[in-house]
Amino acid sequence: MELRVLKYFLAAAQEGSVTRAAQLLHITQPTLSRQLMQLEDELGVKLFSRGGRRLALTEDGMLLRRRAREIVGLADRTEREFTGRRAELSGEVAIGSAETNSMGLLSERIAAFRRGHPAVSFSIYSATADDIKERLEKGLLDLGLLSEPVGTEGYEYIRLPREDVWGALVREDSPLAALESVGPAELAGVPLIIGRRREVKDELLAWLGEYGATAEIAATYNLILNAANMVLHGVGAALCFGLAGIPRELRFIPLRPELRTGTVLAWKKGEACSLAAGAFIRELRDAFRA
Repeated sequence: MELRVLKYFLAAAQEGSVTRAAQLLHITQPTLSRQLMQLEDELGVKLFSRGGRRLALTEDGMLLRRRAREIVGLADRTEREFTGRRAELSGEVAIGSAETNSMGLLSERIAAFRRGHPAVSFSIYSATADDIKERLEKGLLDLGLLSEPVGTEGYEYIRLPREDVWGALVREDSPLAALESVGPAELAGVPLIIGRRREVKDELLAWLGEYGATAEIAATYNLILNAANMVLHGVGAALCFGLAGIPRELRFIPLRPELRTGTVLAWKKGEACSLAAGAFIRELRDAFRA
């Protein structure tokens, strides 16, 4: 399976048309059709449903699209890393980030680093800690900004000096909106929207104590702004961090007793990294050295 053919396949999947994909790739339509059929023969599956005017991916086609994106993305990153070795420090540093106020600290360090190395760019991928760790394992990310609790076995990491404060996000017309802080008893009977990570669920249910067993979980989320949207439309109250960008129609109320979460910036232990990523890690160590 050639990288070139995977790029052909991704173009056809994106355009939904062999004709448009061939134009995009600057090759002839018969050439592209032949390459796609050979790829299907090689894999022994049908990748496209060819009925109608638009190409549609089969279930096998959708699986290959996910894998092809990872393979092509990793190949492109590798090429950029080796290109950066031939001149001034350059290339791309790929960072996965959970939704956390520590991203502000990291952004400050990115800005400082780029003042000295303007040819280095940064790619930020927002996701949960579990998703980020999976991409770190596959080599698709250099670093991960992870909200605790999170396992760090097999990783080197820097603990950042800023913590996130948990609270309940409610509508302004909620009876809870008048409170300065909210405890487990006051959330009893309130539909809750909580993070979908198992470790986070366990921590929040432990905080709820005796009320955890009867808590009504209305929905789970992985992005806080999506949780805020559900709160806005009456799904329930979200247990989340206090972050900037929350709609003005909502109110964030800190939990009582207080619940805080730390963050770590992690990378694979013993893994070779690009020159740009290595230089950035060294600057981070200096900046956050205890």
